[in-house]
Amino acid sequence: MSQLEVLHENKDYIVINKTAGLISEQSPFEESTAESLVQKHLQTNKRMAYVGVIHRLDRVTSGVLIFAKKKNILVAFNEMFSSRKVKKTYWAVVHKKPAQNKGALTHFLLKNNRKKIAEIVPTKIKGAQECSLSYQVLEQNHLGYLLEIKPKTGRFHQIRAQLAHIGLPIIGDEKYGSDQKYLTLSICLHARKLIYRSPDSSATIAYEAPVPNNKYWDFKSI
Repeated sequence: MSQLEVLHENKDYIVINKTAGLISEQSPFEESTAESLVQKHLQTNKRMAYVGVIHRLDRVTSGVLIFAKKKNILVAFNEMFSSRKVKKTYWAVVHKKPAQNKGALTHFLLKNNRKKIAEIVPTKIKGAQECSLSYQVLEQNHLGYLLEIKPKTGRFHQIRAQLAHIGLPIIGDEKYGSDQKYLTLSICLHARKLIYRSPDSSATIAYEAPVPNNKYWDFKSI
């Protein structure tokens, strides 16, 4: 069973570094999930602990994930996420060198429910949504290039699909065209940082998750 890595915990919420391979929410088909691990952790001190799922990460993605410990906190965070007051930064490792060291991508994305993938389409057809992000190359090692990605929208698989569309599939992401092997049920995509402004004090609050401990993430500055 995966171990729970707690980054921060207070009376209102708990922040974890989700391990890739775990789904975010409890499921009758999964023995262990990020939510069930948090539930177990909280029940050591409170038998009927409340766990609210504020946001999610794909199973194959690791990184910062927040769970509410109170209903009103869940509602408050849901409002901040829906109004885009929460800023996310992702790190990804790609095998090929980007044509430019930094750039911005805007596409139309269509969710293919049958294949469970996101498809980039040339125009805004029925069901397609605009998606945008910015990226920059941070570093290089012998396996690939470390990208910092800041999504401006929160579409289904948008980082994976947009990078693959410009010829930069994330290492291990076979679903989007990568021919590089990685860990089981994982890709080289990590939710590195989450930032928001406290509604109470207007202070900027940030949480950062260490990257997975393996050779693909072996960069000098990490």
